[in-house]
Parts: sequence; structure tokens; C-alpha cells
Amino acid sequence: MEMEEEKRKWKRCSEQNSSAALTHINNLDDGCLMHIFSFLSPIPDRYNTALVCQRWCFLACHPRLWLRVDRYLKDLSEPGVFPCIEAAVSAARPGDTILIAAGGTHIASNILIKKPLCLIGGGELPDDTTLSCSRGSDSALEFVSTCKLANLTVKAELGCCLLHRSGKLIIDGCILQCESNPLDYLSYAIVCAANGPEVIPPLVKACGDGVFVSRTRIEGGAKAISTSGTLALQRVRVIYARTSVFFWFDVEHR
Repeated sequence: MEMEEEKRKWKRCSEQNSSAALTHINNLDDGCLMHIFSFLSPIPDRYNTALVCQRWCFLACHPRLWLRVDRYLKDLSEPGVFPCIEAAVSAARPGDTILIAAGGTHIASNILIKKPLCLIGGGELPDDTTLSCSRGSDSALEFVSTCKLANLTVKAELGCCLLHRSGKLIIDGCILQCESNPLDYLSYAIVCAANGPEVIPPLVKACGDGVFVSRTRIEGGAKAISTSGTLALQRVRVIYARTSVFFWFDVEHR
């Protein structure tokens, strides 16, 4: 009898411990959970965290962790959410991450970025989130500070998709498209006007000014990239015209 009673007590204790282990993280308060989420990479970890439940979605998308751009935004009083990229860039603090909602086309014309920011597309693929530069604009985005672009499609009809003047620009997992038109010779996917060192360390861990492109597709335009400074390419696919052969580039410096 004593042996059976001990077994029942052990079983109840095990069930209680198991239940506590399963619900332990949800027993934390919102501030503590948000602090944990802040250590996750924005894409895909923090983005996937937002899919768990309503509470986690609220905390993972909180403006303390990143700003959001939603072109269908109706409530302009919602903190940390903006109807356009220009407004989000203007309100952002140095080091902020801006999540650009998937679906539709976001207008981006001559947006000057003067502080370190990270712009990330909110879709599963880069072509789920499109930034379009209108005709007559010099570029969609102009950078004079260290920034990162990820999981985005940027289109430009004339001029260039991205204009880099200073700082370290990292482009990862994006699509850059120069629209096909009779003035293709005026279009560039990336124009880099920054002067940097002639030789840089391998991969994308170098410091200083320069453009570092990885896992990106570049389509159309006179040249994929026009640069007078440091350039590093890794697994970059360039398509001069839709009927052309694909070329893959993987270089450490130029």
C-alpha cells in the first residue's frame, strides 16, 4: 500500500512539473517576454514569433522592437505603425528596424536615410514586398549612413533603385529591378558614389564605407552596379534582359 501511494504521489508531482514546464514562458510578464524577443533576429525568428498567439503577436510587433509600415493603415493613432516608408524613416531612431508589410506596392521616391536603419520586407519572399520608384526620381532610397535591406523588391523606371553615398550598405536576399524602357542606358540597380579602400577582407564583415550584396537578383538597366568605392558580391544573379542568360557573381573585392 505504501509503495502504491508513493507511486501516485510521484505521478502527480511529475504531471505538475510537466504542466509547469509547458506554461512557464507564458507566466512571464509582458516586459520580460518583450526583452526576450528583442534578442531574436527580426527575420525569420521574431516574425515567426508573432504567429504563435495574439499576445505574442502584440509583443513581437511592439514599436519598442521595430516600426511597421502598413499602406492599408486606417487608425493613424496606432503607435509605431505608419502608412508610408518616408514617415517611418522620419520617426525612426538610429538602430531601429522597420518592417514593411507584404502585399501591394509601397511608393519610395528619393527617400533620404541619414541614420543607421534596417528595412525588412514582411513577406515570405522578397517579391511579396515591393518598393516602387516613380519616374523622374533619382532613386528609390538614398543612403548616407550604415543601413541594411533584406527580403525586399525595389523597382525603378529611370535612375537607380538604390543610391549609396556613404556608410556601409548591406543588401541581403533582395530583388532589384530596372523597368524595361527605351532609356535603359540611364538606369542602374545600384549607384555607389562613396570612396572606400581598394581592398577589403573577405565576405561581408569589413568595416567602413561600401556596398555588400548577397543572395540578390538584379534585373535590367545599363549596368547592375555603378561604383567608385568598395563592392562585395556573393551569390548575386544578374539579368541584363529577360531573354538573356543568367550570370552568377561571387567576388570578394573590386
